[in-house]
Amino acid sequence: MSTTSSPLVSIIVRTKDRPTYLRRALRDIQAQSMPSWECVLVNDGGDAAVVAQIVDEMGESFRAKTTVIDSSESRGRWRSANAGVLASRGDLLILHDDDDTWDADFLERAADYLSTHPERVAVVSRIEIVWEARDGDDFTEERRELFQGHLTAPSLSDTLLFNRFVPIGFLYRRSLHEEHGLYDESLPVVGDWAFNLKVLSHAELEYLPGGPAVQWRQRSGSSGADGNSVIDAEEAHRAGDARLRAAALRD
Repeated sequence: MSTTSSPLVSIIVRTKDRPTYLRRALRDIQAQSMPSWECVLVNDGGDAAVVAQIVDEMGESFRAKTTVIDSSESRGRWRSANAGVLASRGDLLILHDDDDTWDADFLERAADYLSTHPERVAVVSRIEIVWEARDGDDFTEERRELFQGHLTAPSLSDTLLFNRFVPIGFLYRRSLHEEHGLYDESLPVVGDWAFNLKVLSHAELEYLPGGPAVQWRQRSGSSGADGNSVIDAEEAHRAGDARLRAAALRD
């Protein structure tokens, strides 16, 4: 990776043995209208040769802006996220799950918002849930729905009930990790929700002006490598959600 001036945004992608999703995610990053980014790609125990091949497919300019961290064994979602955070250099951070996508101008809009609102520690995009079906190496979109469209802002009181925004739509300042620590590696799921609650306990957030700019992609009935954790790990989410709510209320 190039060691020239630091990028504005560090994009952390976690993946494991999902080449079709990873290829789409990297193309999604490559299509962003804002050029000042780096990609920190954390391969959580998957085939390193396949990951390297997909990065090579993106071309020389993409490779120059990308750092790949290969783990010989699976370390889990939040250890992988923290490895990406610690290896990154940007003042702004975002987790790009390997099966989600952005509008091409999302990073530009979100970074501009934080530039013109220095008092804000982060910004949240409105989110569309995109239901899709896997068809070989392609995807068929079935329908879209606005996630939590009734909310006027991502508030602490609402977020105590359940997570009101997911990583693909949350661009935040690096200083939040200095203030609140890294993601909780003891949690099998909902580490993002735990971190969001810490942030909202100390700061107000608002939605990025304009319509939804990110797509949270889900596949009903899919499991294994094609699964979305909210569906595929539903039982773990129910148990984790209950424990996290109780701990937040005690705090």
